[in-house]
Amino acid sequence: MPVYVGEEEVIKKNMALAQEKTYTAEFIEALPEDVRAELIDGQLFYMATPTTEHQDLIMFLTGHMWNHIRANQGSCKVVASPIAVYLNQDDRTYLEPDVVLVCDRGKLLRKGCWGAPDMVAEIISPSTQSRDYLLKLNQYQAAGVRVYWILDTARETIHVYDFELGQKETYTFADTVPVRLLDGLKIDFGGFELWKEPESEPPQ
Repeated sequence: MPVYVGEEEVIKKNMALAQEKTYTAEFIEALPEDVRAELIDGQLFYMATPTTEHQDLIMFLTGHMWNHIRANQGSCKVVASPIAVYLNQDDRTYLEPDVVLVCDRGKLLRKGCWGAPDMVAEIISPSTQSRDYLLKLNQYQAAGVRVYWILDTARETIHVYDFELGQKETYTFADTVPVRLLDGLKIDFGGFELWKEPESEPPQ
């Protein structure tokens, strides 16, 4: 049975990491399949097991984008987590965004995405929010990501950072949000029902 890794456990684990030590993608690639982690400039960050609500939202967002691309015979490709993103085309920054849109198919390798995707969407959790709002935002912008979405289910907000146009918009889960890089696609988040699973421990 897979090991469930909770938010509090991951927060404590990340705080305890000796960040003076640097890691490479090779370390993460060698981890057991039920251990998730990311790497930013050689610093290691463990990740909690995603919740059912988290996964539902990934499927909702990916499904709309995938159907639009297919219906319009688009050249971009949308991929849901887990996908390895070697953001800076090196072994010091390894990320697993929740959803990526890649329009340069040459960046998609068997092991993941080599370089910056065109669009990244991250669904924040207690253990990732500081990285998603600050550290990753700066990393994505510097690497050449064109559009970055942060979806916050606790506040029911969607922050859209359009680095290419130098704009930021904030929406709610009652709004219809345009996906600029997929011409004509607007996602009605009113059609997504936030589902809160019981706060209970899984069976041992």
